Amino acid sequence: MSTHKITLKINGRTLTREIAPDRLLSQLLREDLALTGTHIGCDTGQCGACTVHLNGRAVKSCVVLAVQAQGAEVTTIEGLAAADGTLHPMQAAFKECHGLQCGFCTPGMVMSAVDLVQHHGGPASLSEVQVREALEGNLCRCTGYQNIVKAVQLGAAAMQEGSQ
Repeated sequence: MSTHKITLKINGRTLTREIAPDRLLSQLLREDLALTGTHIGCDTGQCGACTVHLNGRAVKSCVVLAVQAQGAEVTTIEGLAAADGTLHPMQAAFKECHGLQCGFCTPGMVMSAVDLVQHHGGPASLSEVQVREALEGNLCRCTGYQNIVKAVQLGAAAMQEGSQ
C-alpha cells in the first residue's frame, strides 16, 4: 500500500509523517504519537471519546482520516493544559465538580465542552438544556451527566474570566 507524507501541528508541535491513506486520525494520535488521552470507544463516531480539536473545532477523530488533517492544527486533551502542567479551566472544572467516574469519556467531554464555550457563548447563555444538547454526541455510562453539566457551566465561567 502506498503512503502519503503529511505535515500537521499537534499540540503546538509541527510533525511530518508517512502514513497509509486509510490511517485514522485517532490511530495516528494514539498509536503513532502515544497521545493516549484520545480514547477510542466505538470507532464509528457515535460515542465521542475520541473528540479532539481540528483547526479549532471539535471533531471525532475516529471518523477523520489522518491525510485529511494535512496542514491542520490538532489539539488533544494533552494539549489543553499549560506547559507547566496547570489545568485548562475546563479540565479544572471537571476535577472540581467530579464530572467523571470511570474517566473514559472525560477527554472527549472536556474537548467538546471547550468547543461549546469557544463557539457558542459564555456562561450566561449556557443553560443546563443547552449543555446537555451540546454534549449529546458524547456518551457516558457512569455519571448521569449531572456533574458533567455542572462542570461545563463552571468551566465556561472560568474560561470567560480568563478569556480562553
